[in-house]
Amino acid sequence: MSDEERKVQSSQHSQDLEHMEALNKFRSAASVAMTPELFEKLYLSPQNKIHGDLRKTFANPTPIPIAGFLLCLTPLSMDLMGWRGAGGNGAASIAVYFFQGGILMTIGGILEWILGNTFPAVVFSVFGTFWLAYGGLLNPSFAAFSSYAPPDAKSAAEGLQTTGFNASIAYWFLFMGVICFVFLICSLRTNIVFFTIFLSLVIAFGLLTGAFLLNADDISGNTSKAHKLIVGAGACTFITSMSGWYIFLALLLASVDFPIQIPVGDLSTVIKGKSEKL
Repeated sequence: MSDEERKVQSSQHSQDLEHMEALNKFRSAASVAMTPELFEKLYLSPQNKIHGDLRKTFANPTPIPIAGFLLCLTPLSMDLMGWRGAGGNGAASIAVYFFQGGILMTIGGILEWILGNTFPAVVFSVFGTFWLAYGGLLNPSFAAFSSYAPPDAKSAAEGLQTTGFNASIAYWFLFMGVICFVFLICSLRTNIVFFTIFLSLVIAFGLLTGAFLLNADDISGNTSKAHKLIVGAGACTFITSMSGWYIFLALLLASVDFPIQIPVGDLSTVIKGKSEKL
């Protein structure tokens, strides 16, 4: 065997060794169990056991619906507060509610369900359909407001159209607040940032409920009070948005194994589950 052939064989042998070493490192990393804190940080849900290895097969879908949520709620919060003349209850962002918030969150909820993450699957599905419904509410083609049109001009002058519409919307916001309260309780098993998100949403939906009920009464002076409540709701949702941007950054940093990680205040190991206490 010539020297040149020996060099080629030696080089090939070295490449094979490097390949085997890299493969062994990958297998070792894959075999390491994910800590409960890291799992909760990535999936916003306490660690649970499911059949199969879907979580090792598919990417983590959690940042996808959160991105859709933030791209809708952040500008809406500024609309509610009336920054630089913004307003209209976010009507300018109807397409955003449909094609970013609605689609991304609904798809994200389905993907979380496939992976067996029940809590985030419910949260993302509820808010995905919320954005679709809110976009439809603001879209004139859905006739949500015009359906309350009074039969005659006298009734219109008495404000019967806005009364029925505002009261109906108030009850929807009321029960969005109720379901967010349920999420708030469940989030005590996730992390502090997620808990803050639902706490601020519960307050925001409560303020919106009060604002629309005041407008439904059509009493002099109520409009000014309702406006203050809507601004307050905008401030609360702005807090929600900032908390969401923080957790979104934390998720993406963890997903790429960035050298700098930011804490989210894990609660899954602080508040023990019922099965862990047995």
